[in-house]
Amino acid sequence: MRTIERYESQVRSYVRSFPTVFERAKGALLWDREGKEYIDFFAGAGTLNYGHNNPKVSEALIKHIQADGIVHGLDKATVAKIDFLERLQQTILQPRNLDYMVQFTGPTGTNAVETALKLARMVKRRSNVVSFTNGYHGLTMGALAVTGNDFYRDESYGVRVNADSVPFDGYFGADVNTIDYLRKLLQDGSSGVDLPAAIIVESVQAEGGVNVASVKWLQELSALCQEMDILLIMDEIQVGNGRTGTFFSFEEAGIYPDIVCLSKSLGGGLPLAILLIRHELDQWQPGEHTGTFRGNNLAFVAATQLFDYWETDDFSRAVVHKGKHLRKTLEGFTKDFPEFEMSVRGKGMILGMECPQKGMASAITTAAFERGLILETCGNVGQVVKFLPSLTITEENLNKGLAILKESIETIQENRAKALIGEEV
Repeated sequence: MRTIERYESQVRSYVRSFPTVFERAKGALLWDREGKEYIDFFAGAGTLNYGHNNPKVSEALIKHIQADGIVHGLDKATVAKIDFLERLQQTILQPRNLDYMVQFTGPTGTNAVETALKLARMVKRRSNVVSFTNGYHGLTMGALAVTGNDFYRDESYGVRVNADSVPFDGYFGADVNTIDYLRKLLQDGSSGVDLPAAIIVESVQAEGGVNVASVKWLQELSALCQEMDILLIMDEIQVGNGRTGTFFSFEEAGIYPDIVCLSKSLGGGLPLAILLIRHELDQWQPGEHTGTFRGNNLAFVAATQLFDYWETDDFSRAVVHKGKHLRKTLEGFTKDFPEFEMSVRGKGMILGMECPQKGMASAITTAAFERGLILETCGNVGQVVKFLPSLTITEENLNKGLAILKESIETIQENRAKALIGEEV
């Protein structure tokens, strides 16, 4: 850790939350240099849906490298890329009646978002983009303009040009239909909100606090976009790849977005980001949008193997089952510890436990880490404990992690009780 403190920038973050030196990982487990085991309910911020060192991926990568397979290819045709494209179409898109062209962007989620915004503006010849309160889409300049939390933004960056933020589903409570609110803004020429080229949205706001858009709200948003000639961009970077129980988080709503951003778990831990684009929107000139690392062939190999999980409905059903178990257990904790006023929300295997008492969420994740469970917080003030275990986690490890969580909350409860007794004395 002295090496990290001496040489790594102050911008480092997760190493502060998890102050140990990790050495190896497998499935839903990590071990540090001292041999201590940790259960991972963080999964690389949603990058490791299929677990650490998934054997399907490891075996395929070793075989590819030993055969001197292409590693870096820009956007040249390679066997790995062709295999990836064919499996994506056959296993993911065609069974869902989705007909998209695929664009390979730079290797990160924010690269996909930047590309989507640029394409939408080019196609519609309009510059404005609408996003939502508590939305998170990345931290490069264009993506930052449509990211809500002011912790990441500063007026000196100058990033709020050509972007408007409007209320997400439930932002004003259950009684306010925020689609009606948005419609009024877009129809009123004096609202100050220009007709946008696109609206970008997460069906579940992961970093924003695990806020879930209802099926009805997503359907109304899609209909509004069609009515007003606005492109709908779905950001599936953290909540796609099976996180909500279906491969795409918007499947239950039955909508057909114009552009879909995918990254994180797509490459099984290796950098890979793509756009899925309606055919008529694919209006790029050759080379008009490029990137040196838009052809990560190792990630193609990994992703192609991981599509095996989606050949049948078994994996999806298992995710839903484990998600229900996780939610039921967390809701039980809110009843076991009523004094903390906690509540649970989420979908599938992305869940959040709201902790309204100041510092409670951070205290839980700190106590959990000390006991061998890795969790992070999210929300506008870090008031939500976020649960992102790998989708492949065994029920045994899931239950072990939940037992550690309960023990952590009990410890906080006991410490607070002791503190109150001390104050009375």
